[in-house]
Amino acid sequence: MSEKGMHHAEQDVIMKARGFWMNYSKPITYIGSAVILVLGGWLVYKYMFKLPEEAKANDAVFVTQNYFNSFSSAPNDSSKIKMATIVINGDGRSDGALRIIDKYSGTSAANLCEFYAGACYLSLGQFEKAVKYLKDFNAGGATQIQSRADGMIGDAYAELKKNDDALDYYKKAASVNEKDDFTSSEYLFRAALFAETIGKTKDAIELFTKIKTDYPTNQKAADVDRYLAKLGDFSE
Repeated sequence: MSEKGMHHAEQDVIMKARGFWMNYSKPITYIGSAVILVLGGWLVYKYMFKLPEEAKANDAVFVTQNYFNSFSSAPNDSSKIKMATIVINGDGRSDGALRIIDKYSGTSAANLCEFYAGACYLSLGQFEKAVKYLKDFNAGGATQIQSRADGMIGDAYAELKKNDDALDYYKKAASVNEKDDFTSSEYLFRAALFAETIGKTKDAIELFTKIKTDYPTNQKAADVDRYLAKLGDFSE
């Protein structure tokens, strides 16, 4: 292309760019401003509200965590009841799980308190409340604690005589991470025993058999043949 032709081509590109800007400058400016406002708003929220709120919530939950640890290791029922009540309602000087959930909604600490409250309500025999808080809890990919939460929901439903729901949650607890040999086999075993108890023989046989097939080296598998024989299943 000649120098003259290149010059015309450059002028053409410049004119097209000018025409594009004249036609679309306002939408581009509006969109750019909106993006800046959204991004700026998010940064303000994160650094002026979210992170400070998380920090305050973490400080508040520290005492509750210690009480929950004491609840978990309590040597007898009366000690568990006492510690469960403190975990839920606080000790008069520090916030309990319910107050943290309400005060710091949306924080990691509040989410953890959903688990604490659910576990404690289960221990106190308040099963509907246990289900509510445990269902609100999000383990965020921590499979063992999610299995534990689902298993406790199963326990609560079993106490409420909601047998189908209980069995479903025991199965769910076992399926959270099937590569976890100990946890999955433990909840499969619990599901199988519960199915046997409520007269769901077919489900019980399937669950016991799954333990034997999927976790043959697990300690639970050693007891499976005895249960299968009891249920009338003598298959090898």
